[in-house]
Amino acid sequence: MDELKTTPLIAAHREAGARLVPFAGHLMPLQYRGIVAEHLAVRQSVGLFDVSHMGELVLRGGGALATIERLVTNSIASAADGQAVYTPICNPAGGIIDDCVVYRQRADHLLVVVNAANVQQDAAWFRAHAAADCSVDDESEQWALLALQGPRALATWCALAGPALATLPRFRLAAAEAAGVSCLAARTGYTGEDGFELFCAADDAPRLWAALLEAGAAHDLQPCGLGARDTLRLEARLLLHGQDIDATTTPLEAGLGWTVKLRQKDFIGRAALLDQQRRGLARRLVGLELRSRGIARAGHPVHDGESETSLGPRIGQVTSGTMSPSLKTAIALAYVPLARAGVGQRLQVEVRGKALVAEVIKGAFLRAATPPPPSAPAARARERSS
Repeated sequence: MDELKTTPLIAAHREAGARLVPFAGHLMPLQYRGIVAEHLAVRQSVGLFDVSHMGELVLRGGGALATIERLVTNSIASAADGQAVYTPICNPAGGIIDDCVVYRQRADHLLVVVNAANVQQDAAWFRAHAAADCSVDDESEQWALLALQGPRALATWCALAGPALATLPRFRLAAAEAAGVSCLAARTGYTGEDGFELFCAADDAPRLWAALLEAGAAHDLQPCGLGARDTLRLEARLLLHGQDIDATTTPLEAGLGWTVKLRQKDFIGRAALLDQQRRGLARRLVGLELRSRGIARAGHPVHDGESETSLGPRIGQVTSGTMSPSLKTAIALAYVPLARAGVGQRLQVEVRGKALVAEVIKGAFLRAATPPPPSAPAARARERSS
């Protein structure tokens, strides 16, 4: 078994008493005070995450824009410099081999943040399809990535670095400095709340982390682990690659059609997605709120039935599920046949052989209490729930 990697903040996590667990080849903090406490801190005040396990691929050169346009389903060419775009990366069959955020620094300089488990695969895929005048560099080891998230994230940042980024729109990127650390600050996140993702040199991460903790003390800032990150993203209905989406699912099935520019450009997987669109979807990812007592978890079967007494035919499977700390009800995502995907329809989730009734809901399970500044037009779609 390969040795687990650690982030530049491992000493800080150990000192804080974090519970560390293996995740995507890294030793990462699962929790500090507890998942629910950290989750609620992000919803009510502010939380700080170490997400330095994420991968950073950098495309440079005159062919960088043409390369990324070929590789992803969304349009980077129509984005402005300094803008971020969420997008799937598809194989020729239209399956999602990863999802990522592309930060367009310039047309010839793109920062692509990919999932930690897929860095090597994505780097090889990008290089195999890169234009002759485009280099693809894996700079993951050089960067640290911190996520400051919650309704008091802006106040925390301004207390440390001043008000310069107060009006930075959602899904925009700007150079910044805090505590003597140069960084790139993006108005992005994976929690459904306002906040910033901060890219800095790996060696500078401990200083920035400590400074943010100090600045955030007056705002009830809590360090947060991957456990809270998962419950937060699920409440916001943000998808997890390898669980809700993978190479066997398409963006259209996953409710990510708004990220697929079928009429605007060519890209790998376009022909397959056009064909799927013409034929019609057989299944779709839906959000479920449980009406029975119990918790749906990934892998639990979904059945066609509306009662707690007997299970109907199996029609799908839960991909993510939890007890929502904010709503205090069980929520889940699942793939079901299109005919059973309508809002308000009731289905059964099988948990330990018993039928739990669940209802299909529309959109995100929870909306942010404090919305961030409006995003640029081409990025605004990311705020929509799939």
